[in-house]
Amino acid sequence: MTAKDHYANHLSTFYSWMVGDFKSGVQKQKEFFKSQGIIPKRSGTAIDLGAGNGIQTVALAELDFHVHAIDFDENLVQELKKNSYGMSVSVIRDDIRNLGPYIKLQAELIVCCGDTLTHLENLDEVTSFLDGCVKALDPEGVFVLTFRDYSIPLEGAHRFIPVKSDEQRILTCVLDYEKEYVNVTDLLYEKAETGWNQKVSSYKKIRINPSVIVQQLSNIGMTIKVNEVLNRLHTIIASKST
Repeated sequence: MTAKDHYANHLSTFYSWMVGDFKSGVQKQKEFFKSQGIIPKRSGTAIDLGAGNGIQTVALAELDFHVHAIDFDENLVQELKKNSYGMSVSVIRDDIRNLGPYIKLQAELIVCCGDTLTHLENLDEVTSFLDGCVKALDPEGVFVLTFRDYSIPLEGAHRFIPVKSDEQRILTCVLDYEKEYVNVTDLLYEKAETGWNQKVSSYKKIRINPSVIVQQLSNIGMTIKVNEVLNRLHTIIASKST
Protein backbone atom coordinates (compact mmCIF):
# COMPACT_ATOMS: atom_id res chain seq x y z
CA MET A 1 0.00 0.00 0.00
CA THR A 2 1.27 3.49 -0.82
CA ALA A 3 1.55 6.23 1.78
CA LYS A 4 -1.29 8.09 0.06
CA ASP A 5 -3.59 5.05 0.28
CA HIS A 6 -2.58 4.39 3.88
CA TYR A 7 -3.52 7.92 4.89
CA ALA A 8 -6.76 7.98 2.90
CA ASN A 9 -8.01 4.62 4.14
CA HIS A 10 -6.64 4.55 7.68
CA LEU A 11 -4.29 7.09 9.25
CA SER A 12 -5.98 10.38 8.39
CA THR A 13 -9.12 9.34 10.28
CA PHE A 14 -7.24 9.43 13.60
CA TYR A 15 -4.18 11.53 12.69
CA SER A 16 -5.19 14.57 14.76
CA TRP A 17 -5.89 12.41 17.80
CA MET A 18 -2.50 10.76 17.35
CA VAL A 19 -0.48 13.98 17.21
CA GLY A 20 -2.20 15.39 20.29
CA ASP A 21 -3.45 18.77 21.44
CA PHE A 22 -3.34 21.16 18.50
CA LYS A 23 -2.79 24.43 20.39
CA SER A 24 0.01 22.90 22.45
CA GLY A 25 1.65 21.58 19.29
CA VAL A 26 1.45 24.99 17.63
CA GLN A 27 3.01 26.69 20.65
CA LYS A 28 5.91 24.22 20.73
CA GLN A 29 6.55 24.77 17.03
CA LYS A 30 6.51 28.55 17.47
CA GLU A 31 9.03 28.28 20.28
CA PHE A 32 11.25 26.04 18.13
CA PHE A 33 11.12 28.37 15.11
CA LYS A 34 11.86 31.44 17.23
CA SER A 35 14.74 29.66 18.98
CA GLN A 36 16.30 29.08 15.55
CA GLY A 37 15.78 32.69 14.43
CA ILE A 38 13.10 31.65 11.95
CA ILE A 39 10.96 34.76 11.54
CA PRO A 40 9.97 36.71 8.40
CA LYS A 41 12.92 38.72 7.10
CA ARG A 42 12.19 39.38 3.42
CA SER A 43 9.08 38.32 1.51
CA GLY A 44 7.57 36.43 4.44
CA THR A 45 6.67 33.58 2.07
CA ALA A 46 6.89 30.07 3.52
CA ILE A 47 6.03 26.63 2.13
CA ASP A 48 4.94 23.80 4.43
CA LEU A 49 5.36 20.45 2.68
CA GLY A 50 3.30 17.59 4.10
CA ALA A 51 1.41 20.07 6.26
CA GLY A 52 -0.94 17.52 7.88
CA ASN A 53 -3.56 19.17 10.05
CA GLY A 54 -1.55 22.39 10.18
CA ILE A 55 0.55 22.52 13.33
CA GLN A 56 3.61 23.95 11.56
CA THR A 57 1.46 26.00 9.19
CA VAL A 58 -0.43 27.77 11.96
CA ALA A 59 2.75 28.30 13.98
CA LEU A 60 4.36 30.01 10.98
CA ALA A 61 1.25 32.06 10.24
CA GLU A 62 1.20 33.26 13.86
CA LEU A 63 4.81 34.34 13.34
CA ASP A 64 3.55 36.49 10.41
CA PHE A 65 4.61 34.30 7.51
CA HIS A 66 2.28 33.82 4.55
CA VAL A 67 2.21 30.03 4.27
CA HIS A 68 1.53 27.84 1.25
CA ALA A 69 0.48 24.62 3.01
CA ILE A 70 0.62 21.47 0.88
CA ASP A 71 -0.68 17.99 1.67
CA PHE A 72 -1.98 15.10 -0.43
CA ASP A 73 -4.73 13.85 1.89
CA GLU A 74 -8.23 15.26 1.49
CA ASN A 75 -9.25 14.68 5.13
CA LEU A 76 -6.18 16.47 6.43
CA VAL A 77 -6.57 19.28 3.90
CA GLN A 78 -10.08 19.94 5.22
CA GLU A 79 -8.80 19.96 8.82
CA LEU A 80 -5.96 22.25 7.75
CA LYS A 81 -8.41 24.71 6.20
CA LYS A 82 -10.48 24.74 9.39
CA ASN A 83 -7.46 25.14 11.67
CA SER A 84 -5.99 27.99 9.62
CA TYR A 85 -9.24 29.81 8.82
CA GLY A 86 -8.79 33.58 8.69
CA MET A 87 -4.99 33.35 8.65
CA SER A 88 -2.54 34.21 5.89
CA VAL A 89 -2.50 30.63 4.61
CA SER A 90 -3.06 29.13 1.17
CA VAL A 91 -4.08 25.47 1.51
CA ILE A 92 -3.22 23.30 -1.48
CA ARG A 93 -3.98 19.65 -2.05
CA ASP A 94 -0.97 18.32 -3.90
CA ASP A 95 1.88 15.81 -3.73
CA ILE A 96 5.11 17.19 -2.29
CA ARG A 97 6.98 15.63 -5.21
CA ASN A 98 5.23 18.11 -7.49
CA LEU A 99 7.41 21.10 -6.61
CA GLY A 100 7.62 22.60 -10.10
CA PRO A 101 4.69 25.04 -9.74
CA TYR A 102 6.07 26.40 -6.45
CA ILE A 103 9.60 27.27 -7.61
CA LYS A 104 8.33 30.65 -8.79
CA LEU A 105 7.34 31.53 -5.22
CA GLN A 106 11.01 31.90 -4.22
CA ALA A 107 10.09 31.34 -0.56
CA GLU A 108 12.36 32.51 2.22
CA LEU A 109 11.46 29.37 4.18
CA ILE A 110 10.50 25.80 3.36
CA VAL A 111 9.62 23.32 6.10
CA CYS A 112 9.04 19.59 5.77
CA CYS A 113 8.36 18.28 9.25
CA GLY A 114 7.19 15.14 11.01
CA ASP A 115 8.23 12.05 9.07
CA THR A 116 7.09 13.22 5.64
CA LEU A 117 10.40 12.71 3.86
CA THR A 118 10.37 8.94 4.37
CA HIS A 119 7.06 8.70 2.45
CA LEU A 120 9.00 9.16 -0.80
CA GLU A 121 9.48 5.95 -2.72
CA ASN A 122 13.25 5.80 -3.17
CA LEU A 123 16.50 7.72 -2.84
CA ASP A 124 16.21 9.09 -6.38
CA GLU A 125 12.95 10.75 -5.36
CA VAL A 126 14.66 12.12 -2.24
CA THR A 127 17.43 13.65 -4.38
CA SER A 128 14.89 15.22 -6.75
CA PHE A 129 12.82 16.48 -3.82
CA LEU A 130 15.77 18.16 -2.11
CA ASP A 131 16.84 19.76 -5.38
CA GLY A 132 13.32 21.10 -5.93
CA CYS A 133 13.19 22.54 -2.43
CA VAL A 134 16.47 24.40 -2.93
CA LYS A 135 15.27 25.78 -6.27
CA ALA A 136 12.06 27.02 -4.62
CA LEU A 137 14.01 29.04 -2.04
CA ASP A 138 15.13 32.63 -2.49
CA PRO A 139 18.92 33.34 -2.51
CA GLU A 140 19.04 33.47 1.30
CA GLY A 141 16.37 30.86 1.92
CA VAL A 142 16.22 28.40 4.81
CA PHE A 143 15.12 24.76 4.69
CA VAL A 144 13.89 22.95 7.81
CA LEU A 145 13.64 19.17 7.55
CA THR A 146 12.75 16.55 10.14
CA PHE A 147 12.42 12.79 9.71
CA ARG A 148 12.86 9.53 11.57
CA ASP A 149 16.14 7.70 11.23
CA TYR A 150 15.35 4.08 10.31
CA SER A 151 18.93 3.30 9.24
CA ILE A 152 19.56 1.21 12.37
CA PRO A 153 16.85 -1.49 12.63
CA LEU A 154 15.00 -2.18 15.83
CA GLU A 155 14.85 -5.84 16.81
CA GLY A 156 12.57 -8.12 18.79
CA ALA A 157 10.07 -6.45 21.10
CA HIS A 158 11.60 -3.04 20.35
CA ARG A 159 9.84 -3.19 16.96
CA PHE A 160 6.51 -2.69 18.74
CA ILE A 161 6.10 1.00 19.53
CA PRO A 162 3.21 2.17 21.73
CA VAL A 163 2.18 5.45 20.10
CA LYS A 164 -0.85 6.61 22.06
CA SER A 165 -3.77 5.29 24.09
CA ASP A 166 -6.81 6.51 25.98
CA GLU A 167 -10.15 5.04 27.08
CA GLN A 168 -11.40 4.82 23.50
CA ARG A 169 -8.34 4.08 21.37
CA ILE A 170 -5.03 2.21 21.50
CA LEU A 171 -2.47 2.78 18.74
CA THR A 172 0.64 0.64 18.31
CA CYS A 173 3.15 0.88 15.48
CA VAL A 174 5.02 -2.25 14.34
CA LEU A 175 8.22 -1.97 12.28
CA ASP A 176 9.55 -4.71 9.97
CA TYR A 177 12.84 -3.92 8.25
CA GLU A 178 13.95 -4.67 4.70
CA LYS A 179 17.21 -3.63 3.04
CA GLU A 180 15.97 -0.26 1.73
CA TYR A 181 12.56 0.06 3.40
CA VAL A 182 10.78 -0.38 6.68
CA ASN A 183 7.25 -1.81 6.64
CA VAL A 184 5.16 0.27 9.04
CA THR A 185 1.98 -1.26 10.42
CA ASP A 186 -0.42 1.00 12.32
CA LEU A 187 -2.45 -1.25 14.61
CA LEU A 188 -5.47 0.60 16.00
CA TYR A 189 -8.02 -0.66 18.55
CA GLU A 190 -11.20 1.40 18.93
CA LYS A 191 -13.76 0.80 21.66
CA ALA A 192 -17.34 0.15 20.57
CA GLU A 193 -20.52 -0.87 22.38
CA THR A 194 -19.81 -4.53 21.65
CA GLY A 195 -16.12 -4.41 22.56
CA TRP A 196 -12.86 -3.45 20.87
CA ASN A 197 -12.57 -3.26 17.08
CA GLN A 198 -9.22 -3.77 15.39
CA LYS A 199 -8.15 -1.76 12.34
CA VAL A 200 -4.83 -2.52 10.64
CA SER A 201 -2.98 -0.96 7.72
CA SER A 202 0.62 -1.17 6.52
CA TYR A 203 2.80 0.83 4.17
CA LYS A 204 6.47 1.28 3.38
CA LYS A 205 8.86 4.06 4.36
CA ILE A 206 12.35 4.44 3.01
CA ARG A 207 15.35 4.04 5.27
CA ILE A 208 17.50 7.16 5.01
CA ASN A 209 20.76 7.74 6.82
CA PRO A 210 20.87 11.41 7.92
CA SER A 211 24.45 11.70 6.68
CA VAL A 212 23.18 11.07 3.14
CA ILE A 213 20.75 14.00 3.41
CA VAL A 214 23.43 16.28 4.82
CA GLN A 215 25.80 15.36 1.99
CA GLN A 216 23.15 15.88 -0.69
CA LEU A 217 22.18 19.29 0.67
CA SER A 218 25.83 20.28 0.87
CA ASN A 219 26.37 19.14 -2.71
CA ILE A 220 23.67 21.51 -3.97
CA GLY A 221 25.05 24.52 -2.18
CA MET A 222 23.31 24.49 1.19
CA THR A 223 25.09 25.34 4.44
CA ILE A 224 24.11 23.05 7.31
CA LYS A 225 23.19 25.04 10.42
CA VAL A 226 21.62 22.30 12.55
CA ASN A 227 22.10 18.54 12.31
CA GLU A 228 20.87 16.74 15.42
CA VAL A 229 18.07 14.72 16.99
CA LEU A 230 15.37 16.88 18.57
CA ASN A 231 12.21 15.39 20.08
CA ARG A 232 13.10 11.97 18.62
CA LEU A 233 13.24 13.34 15.07
CA HIS A 234 16.42 13.95 13.13
CA THR A 235 16.39 17.67 12.46
CA ILE A 236 18.33 19.46 9.73
CA ILE A 237 18.27 23.19 9.15
CA ALA A 238 20.13 24.38 6.06
CA SER A 239 20.55 27.77 4.47
CA LYS A 240 21.55 29.05 1.05
CA SER A 241 23.65 31.71 2.75
CA THR A 242 26.85 30.89 4.64
